[in-house]
Amino acid sequence: MLYLWIKALHIFFVIAWMAGVFYLPRIFVNLAMETDRNTTERLLLMARKLYRFSLWLSVFAVLFGAYLIYLAYGAHMPGWLHAKLTLVVVLIGYHHMCGGILKRFERGENKRSHKWFRVFNELPVFLMLGIVLLVVVKPF
Repeated sequence: MLYLWIKALHIFFVIAWMAGVFYLPRIFVNLAMETDRNTTERLLLMARKLYRFSLWLSVFAVLFGAYLIYLAYGAHMPGWLHAKLTLVVVLIGYHHMCGGILKRFERGENKRSHKWFRVFNELPVFLMLGIVLLVVVKPF
């Protein structure tokens, strides 16, 4: 029964975290196009709050996920789980990269176009697709 509660919490925190990971780069698209200072300040405030909030969500998602692995597999993880964890590490890196991009926007140092951020915005979609496929299909 404990396993199911931990699994439910893990799924909840992953969904909440991914909402932030999907939306933050959309704010970057708008920041890259914006010229009005008041609107830029409002977008930066939104981005800062979203980044901080989603960072905490990611911590809980990872902690509950790690506990799930401990409960289900201990030290003997299957191959698909190794692949999933690799993609999760890349996703965590992507999220932290968003934090670095946000700092550049705050300093007025962004050099990338809104088109670049539109492509950048799609990367977590593919990472999440890979993670979900590995968890559901368990191909190896």
